Amino acid sequence: MIDTSQISTGFLADASDDLKSLLVKLGSETRLAPGDQLMEQGATGESLYVVLSGALEVSVLSSDGRRLALNVMHPGDILGEIALFDPGPHTATVAAREASHLWRVKNSDIKKALQTSPGLGADLIRLAGLRMRWMGRQLNEQVFLPLPARLARKILHLTDHDSAPQPKLALSQLELADFAGASREAVSKALSGWNSNELIALSRGAVTVLDKDALKKIAEMSFF
Repeated sequence: MIDTSQISTGFLADASDDLKSLLVKLGSETRLAPGDQLMEQGATGESLYVVLSGALEVSVLSSDGRRLALNVMHPGDILGEIALFDPGPHTATVAAREASHLWRVKNSDIKKALQTSPGLGADLIRLAGLRMRWMGRQLNEQVFLPLPARLARKILHLTDHDSAPQPKLALSQLELADFAGASREAVSKALSGWNSNELIALSRGAVTVLDKDALKKIAEMSFF
């Protein structure tokens, strides 16, 4: 059993105490080994998951088989919240990048609880709205932003959970290309330039952020 302090970070930080207590009361543990798949795009989903520890990658496949990595979820993040309102096909695939511990809450259990505590529905709707806005921003960035701004935003977002002065992102250049929706060659060229200017430091399978302010300026580049 967990307590509400374990789901009071990240996406759930601003959720009401009543909602957090309900999620704790109704949930159960799920553990994944590195590489294990939690959700598959197109498969039916019926549960919300709260990440307690570890890291999980969210990705989608286009109709022609191209893969786009959308996000890495960390402790406090929520997965599958749409299933609480409308169980149906998952819109993305989620797999563990490392050993992960999650708290699972089923749609059917939430529905029963809302019959006696309907006010909590407003909390759930607000959380879903936040996720929809985030997805909208991701789409706009993917379509309209030039690669340097897109790549800088991805690196900053993926290291946001790390409080270290110089956070390290354990992703290869090929994986970063998946996140940025660009070719490995284009991403490698941008990273090499930033490495030369000491904005980042490149190592095998990782990027260390050296100058976060400089990356933020690149990330703020205007739309076309």
